[in-house]
Amino acid sequence: MTQKITVHDPRGYPPKVTGKQLAPRLESLDGKIVYLVDCLFDNSAEFMDQMQDWFSHNLPAVETRIIHPRESWVDDPDMRAAIGKDGDAAILGVGL
Repeated sequence: MTQKITVHDPRGYPPKVTGKQLAPRLESLDGKIVYLVDCLFDNSAEFMDQMQDWFSHNLPAVETRIIHPRESWVDDPDMRAAIGKDGDAAILGVGL
């Protein structure tokens, strides 16, 4: 027997999104600070730890710093300001 079901997204309607140009690519990461942003999704902390470990073994000239927003799905201006002030790049980790 085939049944049809209706699925509702509990987050409601998505906002209008306007595309932006990506930041220019760095020539090299050597000597740079890369922020690893743990976006607070399931397993993202473990993923960021593994990524930091990968950088330390494979690109030891790159300094990595793990940072977290105050809460998931909410803009954190203080975190963005810290990355903009001290960082050269950021990688967002959304879990596994």
